[in-house]
Amino acid sequence: MAQFIKIYEDKPNEAAIAKVVKVLQDGGLVIYPTDTVYGLGCDITNTKALERIAKIKGVKLEKANFSFICYDLSNLSDYVKQIDTATFKILKRALPGPYTFILPGNSNLPKEFKKKTTVGIRIPDNSIALEIVRQLGNPIVSTSIRDEDEVIEYTTDPELIFEKWQNLVDMVIDGGYGDNIGSTIIDLSVDEPIVVREGKGSLDII
Repeated sequence: MAQFIKIYEDKPNEAAIAKVVKVLQDGGLVIYPTDTVYGLGCDITNTKALERIAKIKGVKLEKANFSFICYDLSNLSDYVKQIDTATFKILKRALPGPYTFILPGNSNLPKEFKKKTTVGIRIPDNSIALEIVRQLGNPIVSTSIRDEDEVIEYTTDPELIFEKWQNLVDMVIDGGYGDNIGSTIIDLSVDEPIVVREGKGSLDII
């Protein structure tokens, strides 16, 4: 059964974050808050954990459209091809924030994603998520946790999330109520930005 841990966003407790990081380093799956909906994440470098997430989502790992949660824009060059100034300006305006940007992937992508030409990048405006990534030292691979009830779309109450997911994951973080609107997804891997999904983030940034 998963651990259930309370972390406050306004001042994330270092020791609590270290516990989360330990779970990730040991190949565990963690449900954590972002600036939009709660996410399900694992260490980008752990193949077994990546396979577990793919299985939960019912997709083949190499075909999965997971996002990479990064600490800041300096992480980008690890996985993304060189981007032009116009693209960088959009990213700088929008991040950290409720956006997922699709960017051209480079040859450093983890072997599980080698066949993919693009990668979804998120830098959420949430100190818990950012502290986890900072302490871990590399991005986490993430996907949002949807609700079976299409009307609700996303579960926002951490206790209900724990009830439902406690036997599937290793830790659920209670970071307060989540949002039930996903991030705005914008494809910047093409000549002109394409809005793939309008979510919480305003489109004024493009």
